[in-house]
Amino acid sequence: MRYLTAGESHGPQLTTILEGVPAGLPLTVEDINDDLARRQKGHGRGRRMQIEKDTVDILSGVRHGQTLGSPITLAVTNDDWKHWTKIMGIEPLSQEDQEEVKRKVTKPRPGHADLNGAIKYGHRDMRNVLERSSARETTVRVAAGAVARKFLAELGIKVAGHVTEIGGVKAEPQSISNLDDLKAQTEASPVRCYDKKVEQQMMDAIDTAKENGDSIGGIVEVIVEGVPAGVGSYVHYDRKLDAKVAASIMSINAFKGVEFGVGFQAASLPGSKVHDEIAWSEERGYYRLSNNLGGFEGGMTTGMPIVVRGVMKPIPTLYKPLQSVDIDTKEPFQASIERSDSCAVPAASVVAEAVVAWEIAQAIVEQFGQDRMDLIKENVQRMREHAAKF
Repeated sequence: MRYLTAGESHGPQLTTILEGVPAGLPLTVEDINDDLARRQKGHGRGRRMQIEKDTVDILSGVRHGQTLGSPITLAVTNDDWKHWTKIMGIEPLSQEDQEEVKRKVTKPRPGHADLNGAIKYGHRDMRNVLERSSARETTVRVAAGAVARKFLAELGIKVAGHVTEIGGVKAEPQSISNLDDLKAQTEASPVRCYDKKVEQQMMDAIDTAKENGDSIGGIVEVIVEGVPAGVGSYVHYDRKLDAKVAASIMSINAFKGVEFGVGFQAASLPGSKVHDEIAWSEERGYYRLSNNLGGFEGGMTTGMPIVVRGVMKPIPTLYKPLQSVDIDTKEPFQASIERSDSCAVPAASVVAEAVVAWEIAQAIVEQFGQDRMDLIKENVQRMREHAAKF
């Protein structure tokens, strides 16, 4: 399975084409719209979320509520496009329109792709960069992830994400035994955090940053339950599933770090406190006495829950802008301001769920069959039975 996305932040729409989704997967727009709505929620989101009410159109690859096995096209219309038709239009500008839209973005914003992208592609107007490098693109990645989530659910695999830290305010670590309960708790939280004791502190930190014209980041965690042991591979570096999941997290805008299980704490712990001891019973087969490695060994799943965390830096678009240099005049200026959030960590947890779900789904399709849901289900069940009897 693979997908490509297309579209600009203020263009007419965002589009993704999914290739390799098996035939026979039940799929409706509601399956996707639920996650699109979740992405738009969260304390600290900007005014764009009030303008756009993201919903998807399924344009190909689905008939009568089931996937066909052919490419699936998903499109999300940008409601704000009507205000940008001249600035972002496809056709060459007329003489009379040129004065209206000739304002160029020439002051790159620190922390964004503006300057590097302009140098790479030779753009003197950095709107040509920022429109595509915008996190708005994650809208259709969430749509793709919703399809993957539906695929995994058919196999009894659950995915949930939540926020563990915002602006230095940390949730108390908890043993999470039920993903349905976790999802219910975090969906009711404005910051997508299960720890009610720190929820208000997180919101206060976001409000303080906004009042100061600043932004704050945080940490999100994604948990996947029900993946059978042995998904992925140890035989080549590019087939290690934990590496693919890590890359998917790092591909999200503003993410700067990733860890599994105890993660970076492993550097300060002895091996006896890191590696997960193995046990066996007739009821459970092989299982681990702990999950310090986050569900992976040797690039493969262990059968324990996958636990992956990502670090999101503060959003670099600030209302008290940092110093920059005008690429035309080379004079120092305050970086230009684009509409932005003071904190997007709660929304980023939904994006993280989506990209992780896609990588797990892709690995399962590759390992257990590519064309039909019924055959994939049979093969996954065989793998579970094989592991139980091994």
